[in-house]
Amino acid sequence: MANWQRCSQEVRIPAGEAELSGHLEGPENAMGIVVFVHGSGSSRFSPRNQRVAERLRSAGLATLLFDLLTSDEDILDRTTRAYRFDIDLLSSRLIAVTDWLDSQPATKNMKLGFFGASTGAAAALIAAAHRRERTAAVVSRGGRPDLAMNSLPQVSAPTLLIVGELDTEVIRLNRQAEMALPGECELSIIPGATHLFQEGDTLDQAADLAAQWFVKYMSSSADESGQ
Repeated sequence: MANWQRCSQEVRIPAGEAELSGHLEGPENAMGIVVFVHGSGSSRFSPRNQRVAERLRSAGLATLLFDLLTSDEDILDRTTRAYRFDIDLLSSRLIAVTDWLDSQPATKNMKLGFFGASTGAAAALIAAAHRRERTAAVVSRGGRPDLAMNSLPQVSAPTLLIVGELDTEVIRLNRQAEMALPGECELSIIPGATHLFQEGDTLDQAADLAAQWFVKYMSSSADESGQ
């Protein structure tokens, strides 16, 4: 983290044959970086993820929001939904982004976390399974971790599952995932919230829980490693 300085910049990230657009931002001396993985039909401009990212940065974390799809793929997906549930593709893109962060001088030594929403939560958990030594923590908001069920036994990072109280089917799916995750896992249900956390301050409650989770595990990891 010695190379990290306050920044706010657009980045282009190679991922196989694709090049993905992202925005990297964080305060001075950030304790870690959280990669956002948006849900189906969304982008790095998701107002909900933007709001959560702002809360994380105020807690001393850097954030990377990026598009899982190229512009051409996004246009096709909006009419055919060809990609939004292609979890293998989405997780492979996220792993490529993780490896790109490891190749950058400013981020390669930073603690790393994933924040996944909806189908993006499945991609986040698969990436955490494939990059076990690299992943400090995972948070899922209104996520579909059941779509990563085969990978859950390999996830060792502490995982927080946040679900709205009124999102009853997703609560059921998250309870199944909680049982399948071998490491530390917590299911937090936000009262009065539906799937998109549009009610009152429910999104802010979710953002506060996410910030607390990442700070807890990134700061303890940093202390244990002597960084």
